[in-house]
Amino acid sequence: MTLEETLAQLEALGNEKVRAMHRKNGAGDNLYGVKRGDIRKVAAKIKSDHVLALALWDTGNLEARHRHPSSRAPGARHRDRRGAGHLSRLPGFQRLHLPVRADLDQRNGLPRRTRDLIPVATLVLTLKRHDRMPAPDYSTLIQTLEDRFAHNMPRHPEVVWGDVLARLLAQPEKLGVLEAMEETGGEPDVIGRDAKTGAFVFCDCAPESPKGRRSLCYDRKALDARKENKPGGNAQEMAAEMGVELLTEAQYRELQELGEFDRKTSSWVQTPERIRKLGGALFCDRRYDTVFVYHNGAESYYAARGFRGRLSV
Repeated sequence: MTLEETLAQLEALGNEKVRAMHRKNGAGDNLYGVKRGDIRKVAAKIKSDHVLALALWDTGNLEARHRHPSSRAPGARHRDRRGAGHLSRLPGFQRLHLPVRADLDQRNGLPRRTRDLIPVATLVLTLKRHDRMPAPDYSTLIQTLEDRFAHNMPRHPEVVWGDVLARLLAQPEKLGVLEAMEETGGEPDVIGRDAKTGAFVFCDCAPESPKGRRSLCYDRKALDARKENKPGGNAQEMAAEMGVELLTEAQYRELQELGEFDRKTSSWVQTPERIRKLGGALFCDRRYDTVFVYHNGAESYYAARGFRGRLSV
């Protein structure tokens, strides 16, 4: 079921008396006045659909957002007051591990009878998820990504975070890749969207080359060729293990249009095969407000040189 179809069903089930009651209680105008039992019926038709649940939440509609206290997960404690009707306490959200955001808090300030509604979004997230193993906890990562996204809007002026999050939730394996980028100091952020596929492009946007990926030669061939003082690894294999691709020279220059990076460090970039066959490899940096590309032996490694990666979501 689509977002439009779901909202149409809710609107058709609306009741003027219920609307009047919630408006009297201060709920505002974005509501249909649907009874609790009817909301459950609509959610049962949808079953489990995380992307649709988030889209329902983003409508701001009363029936889509608020829930009955009895839908809390077992063991939930009242001391955590950060969330929106505490979606994180629900079984589905515990397994999905979404961040609890203060800006979504709709519970405080709403009369009891109004906030006791069960949201379609919540029910969609919880149905048929109780028998699954818990997923990795990406709540901190998602909150970090969202904060960075909000603080660096010039990198993605026409992108909406809700759209990015929906694609991430539809491809949870990409969260594992982003976590690896974050843990190695990459500070990944959205830098654009592929016009053909619609995929959002994440790139390491740390001011300097990621600290957790330095002192690496270029690839396995270079690592094997080095007879002594071998580094701990190589950039190409580490990137593959993480699930990212090294930037090309062109992509590196595009990134530098969004800010100033590698003013004190440098980063390996993808090297054309003809250069690599002759033993060389390319790296880039920014000095004197100019982006430079250099060559070096592929087996070389330095404490100030790492690599930057890209990921499509």
